[in-house]
Amino acid sequence: MKLRDIYETAVRMGIAADPRGKAGVDDYLERQKSRFESAPEHLKQFADPESLKNPYTDTRIYVGDPDLEVKTLLGGIDMNTGEVLLADRLREKGTAIDAIYTHHPESWGLTKLDSVMEVQADIWAGMGVPIQAGEKFITERMDEVRRRLMPLNYDQAIDAARLLGVPFFSAHTPTDNLVYTFLTRYFEKREPKTIDDVHKALLEIPEYRIAAQKGAGPYLGKSPSSARAGRVLVDMTGGTEGPKKAIEKLADAGVGTIVGMHMSQELRDEADAHDIHVVIAGHMSSDSLGINQFLDELERNGVETIATSGLIRVHRDARGKVLSEEPGALPAL
Repeated sequence: MKLRDIYETAVRMGIAADPRGKAGVDDYLERQKSRFESAPEHLKQFADPESLKNPYTDTRIYVGDPDLEVKTLLGGIDMNTGEVLLADRLREKGTAIDAIYTHHPESWGLTKLDSVMEVQADIWAGMGVPIQAGEKFITERMDEVRRRLMPLNYDQAIDAARLLGVPFFSAHTPTDNLVYTFLTRYFEKREPKTIDDVHKALLEIPEYRIAAQKGAGPYLGKSPSSARAGRVLVDMTGGTEGPKKAIEKLADAGVGTIVGMHMSQELRDEADAHDIHVVIAGHMSSDSLGINQFLDELERNGVETIATSGLIRVHRDARGKVLSEEPGALPAL
């Protein structure tokens, strides 16, 4: 596949799994276009034209010719300068690495991460939170995240990739959308009644089972396993965690349990104050579940993938049947 085709596959899969649906994504892109057209002339030169057709600012090609043919892809969750050097070393040892894929974005994909957070308001609206309240909460949180990202050395890995001639791209929200949709449908089918049911359901998914065997599996926190789960919200996409203010609205809307990748203590305390159970599924394991669906699609199109940097590689067929797990994974108990 060409690098451009890989990138476009990520965007296409992300839109297909987007919580907003195709119509919601189209509406978002239309609003992006309006924002661009109404921007002052002196600011338009800084606009990214790709954002008018790709709704995910954290999914971009940073280094490399988009028409490059990619036969072997080195992919992982956090591909930093060390992983760029790893790719170069593997090349020296005879492994023809054509490009690097990172889940967590770098460069302008990282500095603009706040732009993908709007989807959280749509997810809450689907659970019954008024959209105007959700938009207000997420806008405040987006500004906070934007300011937190500004001091980062955002181009460090990209500079290394450019100097070593290693094509480099990210796809973040698209694969987070994939894990969101996977788990939402999974829990809708399983209909867990208790926190223990939620826990057991997660452990039946290889990525979570393997993480649990390594000591990083699902964590129930203060919630007793016998507690009734109520309505389950899967919190797996939208750039990074949402605002504290949304918790009370979610409780009012009837959410009983939040299943998330991770959650700060501040948000956990707020959930506890409003009697919402929190199940931390795991960050690397959840990211891996989404990434694996993307990499499986690339492999079906002839691209060899090599996993590193925390990626728990599980291979599935087009119907979702598990074919194999990463080398070194502990056997099921």
